Amino acid sequence: MIFGKIRYNGGWWVVTCEAHVRTKLKRLFPQVNQRAGETIEISHNDENCRDLLWFLARYPMAAERRDRDRLRKGSANHVELQSQVTALLEHRRPPDDFSLALPAREYQQVAASLAFIKSGLLCADAVGLGKTVTGICPMAKADHLPALVVTLTHLPSQWAAELNRFAPGLKVHILRSGKPYDLVKIHQRGMFLEDEPRMADVIISNYHKLHGWADVLAGLVRYVVFDEVQELRHTDSNKYAAARFIAEKARIRVGLSATPIYGYGVEFFNVIEILRPGALGTREEFLREWCNGDEKKITDPKAFGEYLRREGIMIRRTRKEVGRELPPVTKIVHIVDCDTKELDRIKGSAVELAKTILAAQQNYKGEKFLASGKFDMLMRQATGIAKAPYVAEFVRMLLESGEKVVLYGWHREVYGIWLEQLKEYKPLLYTGSESPKQKDEAKKAFIEGDCRLLIISLRAGAGLDGLQKVCSVGVIGELDWSPGVHEQNIGRIDRDGQPDPVMAYILLAEEGSDPIIADILGIKRGQIEGVRDPDAELIEKLETDPGNVKRLAEAYLKKVGVHVEVPEEELV
Repeated sequence: MIFGKIRYNGGWWVVTCEAHVRTKLKRLFPQVNQRAGETIEISHNDENCRDLLWFLARYPMAAERRDRDRLRKGSANHVELQSQVTALLEHRRPPDDFSLALPAREYQQVAASLAFIKSGLLCADAVGLGKTVTGICPMAKADHLPALVVTLTHLPSQWAAELNRFAPGLKVHILRSGKPYDLVKIHQRGMFLEDEPRMADVIISNYHKLHGWADVLAGLVRYVVFDEVQELRHTDSNKYAAARFIAEKARIRVGLSATPIYGYGVEFFNVIEILRPGALGTREEFLREWCNGDEKKITDPKAFGEYLRREGIMIRRTRKEVGRELPPVTKIVHIVDCDTKELDRIKGSAVELAKTILAAQQNYKGEKFLASGKFDMLMRQATGIAKAPYVAEFVRMLLESGEKVVLYGWHREVYGIWLEQLKEYKPLLYTGSESPKQKDEAKKAFIEGDCRLLIISLRAGAGLDGLQKVCSVGVIGELDWSPGVHEQNIGRIDRDGQPDPVMAYILLAEEGSDPIIADILGIKRGQIEGVRDPDAELIEKLETDPGNVKRLAEAYLKKVGVHVEVPEEELV
């Protein structure tokens, strides 16, 4: 009996069948449009081919021979690749061998081998497990060269140094401009082994230069490493468009990040689409299957994480899993005093902005958006300034005990207070305002010199390595909205090569923005932890307004005794 027909049409499988069969097909493929219609469209990838072929064994349908052959080929490919993935992860087959000057560890070779099998991988190993070496491994194979490394602005020289350690025979070039120039005729004294100019084996770029080089690098590079790949979590940027264009023409794509999302789980789709195009279906299919159509949140992060690992889309190991467990981090939340003068000073402006954010009128959305940004900046800066002297006194206590300390903040005005009050410890800055050279000098002074205190911007230290050699104490003096940022910060000292137990102090004020931000972080942590470590217990999910600044505004007005009627729909 024939229940309908199926045909391939430009990257989609179009199924026309009887009503009861459509119902069963929608149950098997929750990602498809669930609304009534004569046909069902399913995106083409190997996994969907396998599931469709299985379904057709129960409900036969008419199909052209070439379409049925396409289904069989995709299904067989999925079976074969899954067999290889399972054998590798269950240690029934050894990882590929990579000839490096310093040998890679087995778990690093496993991740690189998995990237070979699937042509793309998100490596979300815990901070400090050596994801850089994982990214270097494929460069030991000549047919993967030239390779491209894309990283944060302050990290190209660090990548070049690691390449020189593990693969000194490779010719490395750091892009020095966002405007393309001849990569064959370039000459960097001391870096090239040959007198005859030739193409670099490894090209290193930061994300901001990538757009200008997209047309040159697309089709030229065979292997791409996206370091701190969370930079690609948003699609509305030139760097995302450039990264996707280059990645589509590369043989292998690897993303490295212990924190691949900083906010809500839907950002995973954007990251995976760069590394494994089509692996999660279309964006619309992903939202229907994993997010119930919600633009913000994955409904079951734990199940999604298990799926990514099972399919070989993502690999994530902890120190315990790879046998290199360090003493656990001791995280201490410490309440500090704050000078309410600064909070009192901004009260008038803050109240007016909060009223605008929570106003009932729906025709002022643009004004509300601007007010939200100003209110967030005003409250967080005022909170940081209010508690800055007390944060400085706490850090002084640590420094006087003989420790070197890494202190994390966000606002220049707060840095100024810290620098002045702790100047005898020769503090240096590692923030978004310093040049790469200045950052390297600050890092060197902290590791090798007489600098006892390194002040790092909350979002400027991702990927920074080496601090663990001299420091085991970190202090988060200002809060970020994202727990992923805090995890990255602690990971600057809690990483491979750290000989001592790590102490991480999170300093909170009981006034200003701190209480609300600390509350909201629990929800975001539930999103990221469930995906990266499916076996971990999720923090309790609270039904909280996704508009974080709205919650801050509402709490602030309540605190100062100002009542504003907030429509129910504004708080959904």
